[in-house]
Amino acid sequence: MQKKNLLFLINIFLIVTTTLSQEVPPINIFSTEDYGAENQNWGVSQANNKFIYVANNEGLLEFNGETWELYPTPNETIMRSVKCFNERIYTGFYMDFGFWTKNDFGLLEYTSIVKKNKIEMLEDEQIWEISELDGWMIFKSLQRIYLYNLKTKLLKVINATKSITKLSKVENTIYFQELEKGIFMIENGNPKLISEDDILKNNKVIDIFLKDSKLFFLTQKKGFFYLENQKVKRWNIDADSILFNKTIYSSKKLRNGNIVLGTISNGFIKIHKNGEIIYQINQGLGLSNNTVLSIFEDIDDNIWLGLDNGINTINLKSPFKLFVKKTNFWGTIYASKVFNNHLYLGTNQGLYYKKIDSEGDFEFMDNTQGQVWNLQEIDETLFCSHDSGTFIITNNKANLICEIEGNWSLQKINESTILQGNYDGLYVLKKRNNSWYLSHKVEGFSNSSRYFLLIGDNKILVNHEYKGVFKLQLDKELKKVIKLEKDESVEKGIHSSLIEYNNELLYSCKKGIYIYNKTKDSFEIDTTYSKLMPENHFLSAKLIFDKTYNKLWSFTKDDIRYIAPGKLSDKPDLNIIPIKGSIHKGASGYENIIHLKDRKYLIGTSNGYLTVNLNLIKEPSDFEVSINKVLSNELDNQQKSVNIKKEITFKDNENNIEFFYSVPNFNKVSSVKYQYKLVGLNEKWSKKSDKSSFLFENLLPGEYHFKVRSFIDGKYSTNIAECTFTIGKPWYLSNFLKFLYLALAVTVLIFLHLASRRYYKKQKQDVLERAQKELELKELENKQKIIKLNNDKLRSDIESKNRELATSTMSIIKKNEFLNTIKAELLSRGKENIDKVIKIIDKNLNNTDDWKLFQEAFNNADKNFLKKIKTKHPELTPNDLRLCAYLRLNLSSKEIAPLLNISPRSVEVKRYRLRKKMNLSHNANLTNYIIEI
Repeated sequence: MQKKNLLFLINIFLIVTTTLSQEVPPINIFSTEDYGAENQNWGVSQANNKFIYVANNEGLLEFNGETWELYPTPNETIMRSVKCFNERIYTGFYMDFGFWTKNDFGLLEYTSIVKKNKIEMLEDEQIWEISELDGWMIFKSLQRIYLYNLKTKLLKVINATKSITKLSKVENTIYFQELEKGIFMIENGNPKLISEDDILKNNKVIDIFLKDSKLFFLTQKKGFFYLENQKVKRWNIDADSILFNKTIYSSKKLRNGNIVLGTISNGFIKIHKNGEIIYQINQGLGLSNNTVLSIFEDIDDNIWLGLDNGINTINLKSPFKLFVKKTNFWGTIYASKVFNNHLYLGTNQGLYYKKIDSEGDFEFMDNTQGQVWNLQEIDETLFCSHDSGTFIITNNKANLICEIEGNWSLQKINESTILQGNYDGLYVLKKRNNSWYLSHKVEGFSNSSRYFLLIGDNKILVNHEYKGVFKLQLDKELKKVIKLEKDESVEKGIHSSLIEYNNELLYSCKKGIYIYNKTKDSFEIDTTYSKLMPENHFLSAKLIFDKTYNKLWSFTKDDIRYIAPGKLSDKPDLNIIPIKGSIHKGASGYENIIHLKDRKYLIGTSNGYLTVNLNLIKEPSDFEVSINKVLSNELDNQQKSVNIKKEITFKDNENNIEFFYSVPNFNKVSSVKYQYKLVGLNEKWSKKSDKSSFLFENLLPGEYHFKVRSFIDGKYSTNIAECTFTIGKPWYLSNFLKFLYLALAVTVLIFLHLASRRYYKKQKQDVLERAQKELELKELENKQKIIKLNNDKLRSDIESKNRELATSTMSIIKKNEFLNTIKAELLSRGKENIDKVIKIIDKNLNNTDDWKLFQEAFNNADKNFLKKIKTKHPELTPNDLRLCAYLRLNLSSKEIAPLLNISPRSVEVKRYRLRKKMNLSHNANLTNYIIEI
């Protein structure tokens, strides 16, 4: 007996240990702050549109996948039960039961069956359970069962003398337990006893279900029993050990045959249909509370837990399992490795390990306190890159082989040489007598070397996320850098990395993934690889190479991606695992994923790790988006609900419209995005957003058509939710007033047209008159100027003619006198006077009066010439001026000679002397010079 007790205690200890360190499905946690009601939640149900309804202490909670809405209990009591059927939500609470339906505004309104049918309930009676069968709704209190026909409104009541503890629908039969009496079934509206075994009379039954064509009963503290040949027998299963000393409060048989149990103070237990424990989840493993008041399985096989404090959803079919370390917290996982049948986790607290298939907890490895950066297997040896140096892990013990602080990673050069990247450059490890030791530091390079690659002939690429990619040429002994240059073909980038994949050297950054071209000694962008990290979803540029399945992994904000060799071509295939970035969130730039077994992978996170089974990754099932509520308001006024069941018309000042929409998606790891457009305002879909509402402000009058669609895990919703509405015109834009505006405008235009015509006509006439007067004045002025000019000309002509007449007269007189003198002399004296006549002739020939007469006439013809030339050449004599005058008339030397009473030769001499006085060059023409003055 003592041996049995010891084995039992050992079993209990192993189970408790397991529950403290197991992998569990993703859990959605909704606190009282999230749903805005009280702590306790007594029942959960789901409507046809997938909305979730919860019976809460404060009332009925509605969850559409995005937001919670509370509808207080009509009589302000605790709501104990809820059941969705067709388009109604049936609820039960203190002294009342009835149903809720949606009104035209998308809000729930309550109808009391009790008041409508004038039912007299017992004192302090509460409805704890609701079920449906063949068009009848069944409401159970502790004292009665009410049967309500949905068509005929007929009501039947089954009374009990003892407490009715449980009502269950099994196949097409309703069973219930009445304490101290046994198990009954309802037949023809009446109770029928099917077993009065002491087990079923004196132990509270939590659930009744059918298994292997037998009726099974789950008791609160005694475990499972079943009815066979009218006898009650115990179902002895492995789970009995964990059910020992636990109080079961709620239960649910799942569609796949497995059973889930809700306990008081011990959380949630899942049991295989054969009786084995699958797992237990308590507060230490992710639940928000250990007391489970209600359990519900929704359409998508998620398990909803109504807790003593909060609401949780467990995604049982998720390909992801979470290992959350809430006690003895490790910190963020930076590296992981499977080696020698052990799983190692490197964190910022140190190195942890356990056997790969062990259900025990992880153990801390001594001497590894601090930051672990990397875990690598080289030649069947496990190396740990640590902030404190480099460790070799042997038999789960850490041996420090290099005390240089800050080792990022290692790369094998040959069988006896390893290159190590540190905070301050590169180091070389050597192997001697099967032991590794630090040989030396590579001289000439001191930058942090987290990522580095050997590309042949001792040439190394080193990436520094803040400085870029460096090309190092080392000497043969790997002791110093003999050439250092920076690569200019790629940009530096935060969280960037270098990696070798399928004999290609890849550099990744926010801009994309580049392949190193050895011929050109530069990097070139690759569009196929770059799909691993689209810029609009960028989280980190770290790439991880899975050698087992030849996969190249990356992490984005909305998913995890990997590239694998193509099945039918040499082009690699891109695969996307949809998962919220918040779920796989680790330290940015230090993401890590390793292969465990089959197609199962482990991903390190900031509070533990998660595993993913690629075999369970499925395309999301079809889903729909719905518009739940529309609110409108005037600027700065309170919003009000809008009737969404018909076409909506708003007043002109109610032009701030807010739409609320959602998808009832309860998968914790899925990322739901929405796109909308308002036809009439724009024609393009908005950018994808996780916001489930949008407010359009200050919309102009007109007709609009709102459309919204959703996007989950790479798939669009099967529908586009739509809503048409019209914003009315203000009173001053009504059709009647528009007609008046038009008539007034036409009248004003006609008046303006006539006035402008009159104005411009008068203005034109004034302009013409003014122009006519100005023209007449101008003509008169011009006539006066012409008369004056003509008068001046006539006066000048008269003066000229007078001078010419006087000159001619004087010339005639003189000539006549001259001729008379000659006549007289010849007549009086004869030959003796010939000489005297000759002298008289000579005297008249040299008479200067002719010159003066000529000069005056010349000045009248060419005014101021003689003054100009005298001013320019003051040394000229009167004879010189006379010669200039003749030259001005363009007379030749032969013509000038008689006028000067000299020979032509003497004229040439005078011309020569005149040239010298004027200082003319030899090539200058004297006549041209005088004419041009």
